[in-house]
Amino acid sequence: MTEPTRDALRSAPAIAPRPARVRASSDLWRLLPYLLPYRARWTAMIVVAIASLAATVAIPLMTKAVIDGPVRHQDQQGLWVLGAAATAVGISEAVLWFIRRWLVARATMGVEADIRKDLYARLQILPMSFHGRWQSGQLLSRVMNDLSTIRRFMSFGLVFLILNALQITVVTAILLAMYWPLGVVVVVSIVPIAATVLHFEREYTRLSRLAQDQTGHVATHVEESALGLRVVKSFGREDYVYDRFDDQASKLFDTQVSRVTVSAKFWTLLEVIPSLTLIVVLGFGAYAAGHGYVTMGTLVAFITMMLSLVWPIASLGFLLSMTQESFTAANRIAEIFDAPREITDGPSASAPRGGRLELRDVGFRFPDSDGEWALRHVTVTVEPGETLALVGSTGSGKSVLAALFSRLYDVTEGQILIDGRDIRELSLPALRQAVATAFEDPTLFSMSVAENLRLGRPDASDEQLAQAIEIAAAQFAYDLPFGLDTRIGEQGMSLSGGQRQRLSLARAILAAPKILVLDDTLSALDVHTEAVVTEALGRVLDQVTGIIVAHRASTVLLADKVALLENVDGAGTITHIGTHAELLAEVPQYRYLLAADDELDDACERSCDWEDDEELARLQRVHDERAAIDQVERPVPSEVQRR
Repeated sequence: MTEPTRDALRSAPAIAPRPARVRASSDLWRLLPYLLPYRARWTAMIVVAIASLAATVAIPLMTKAVIDGPVRHQDQQGLWVLGAAATAVGISEAVLWFIRRWLVARATMGVEADIRKDLYARLQILPMSFHGRWQSGQLLSRVMNDLSTIRRFMSFGLVFLILNALQITVVTAILLAMYWPLGVVVVVSIVPIAATVLHFEREYTRLSRLAQDQTGHVATHVEESALGLRVVKSFGREDYVYDRFDDQASKLFDTQVSRVTVSAKFWTLLEVIPSLTLIVVLGFGAYAAGHGYVTMGTLVAFITMMLSLVWPIASLGFLLSMTQESFTAANRIAEIFDAPREITDGPSASAPRGGRLELRDVGFRFPDSDGEWALRHVTVTVEPGETLALVGSTGSGKSVLAALFSRLYDVTEGQILIDGRDIRELSLPALRQAVATAFEDPTLFSMSVAENLRLGRPDASDEQLAQAIEIAAAQFAYDLPFGLDTRIGEQGMSLSGGQRQRLSLARAILAAPKILVLDDTLSALDVHTEAVVTEALGRVLDQVTGIIVAHRASTVLLADKVALLENVDGAGTITHIGTHAELLAEVPQYRYLLAADDELDDACERSCDWEDDEELARLQRVHDERAAIDQVERPVPSEVQRR
């Protein structure tokens, strides 16, 4: 298997061909290529470990030589020589132990960091449908807890499993060579140990997986509670939220207790069997030494060497438990690596220059929607410098359609073309350089205001940043404690909804796209702030291809034409396209939708409610500016009048 790279992870559907999930261990072995960059350290560690094992085995043999040699023959000089040699071997064993731990710690921490980086990179490129199905706590648990479990196994469990297996094999062979009848007793004791391992393995694996999944549920609940604390407190539901958390935490507690119970039984048997074997060896050994079958030195060495097997055998319970936990952790991590990308780069890396947007018979359904269409037969063309408003009732597919332009989702049927090229032929960086979206519920990151705004254009100058802030009427950012360097709290919760929307709009404008998509971006603004923003935004939209998801007539007036989306046979589709005035005059459903948002007078079928004469004058001014740019006479429709 070749060494995985980040580029490979970005293009391949998994870190390796997906195995048949007969055993969870198969996923752990798929991570072995991550050891390759540290193979020099691993090789050195193995050499040092073998040398340390040799020192461990040598000490009982030197004890035998001392007893059967200098002690038996009262050779004081030989006793000093062998004693000094044994001391040197003991010191060497301690030094080698330290070196081995140092080598393995550096290597395993590097492996953990590499897997974590690739796992995070993988999460960034997986589609929105994947993130919609997974709880954030489950992903966090995999990125942090499961990788730490694997690192502990590689740094401790795997090393000692190999060394202990080697030590048991070597020492057993030496014991058989020393005095085979007692050696057979030791070999026979291995049989019940193997049976114990096989008996408890499956149940412990099941409980380990369940506990790790439940840890993810608890993490999800804590995260949701923290992000929704304002809602929880406003409704006085602290007790309810705590009860839900207590239920999840109690389930995790019960599972962990069950897992510890299984492992305790496991470890008990692995402790008892070596102890019983030692009693048998002591009895038969004393008999053999008393009848001259073995020397006293051989018996002492045999018992000493057998005692050196107590830890390797007794630790099997702990090590095998750790192994099963790492198997399930690797299985959980592989679920992310194996998730299909669905949305992949196209071959063209050149960004569109014109911005002509065309939808040809577009249809879309979510991957897990059981065949239900969200959009169907959507066809429309928007020329460069033209703005299209999308108006429709809740659930008609406006936001879904807005998400298709930047390929947050891929169309299920039909095509979306920019300058005549299918957007699936463009690389994702090229497409997202051309298309910028400001969402109704924007996400702001825990970084400075300036860093948030430059997210789509890191090289933007301070002057360009100031222009975007002015257009979005986000000058409040200058009044924050440290101005644009003020760090925004997680999710931007320290700001109001309108402030977050204005920063999101400024971020999209600063990206300087060819196609600007506004998904109901002004919904949280008061009417006066909206008036300021729309006046400046109109000038921006004249320079780009604009898509506006709108509910208010004041926002719709920014558009050159309006597309009305309605549910037809259960799927959203465009039923009417025209100017605001045309649809207002000819389509009752359009008038109803705007009236539902208090933009039209319910008592007057074709009139709009404006706050005051100043608001009406502003709309007149915006309309006249756009008419002048288009070099056509477009009188304000008579329907646009103050009640």
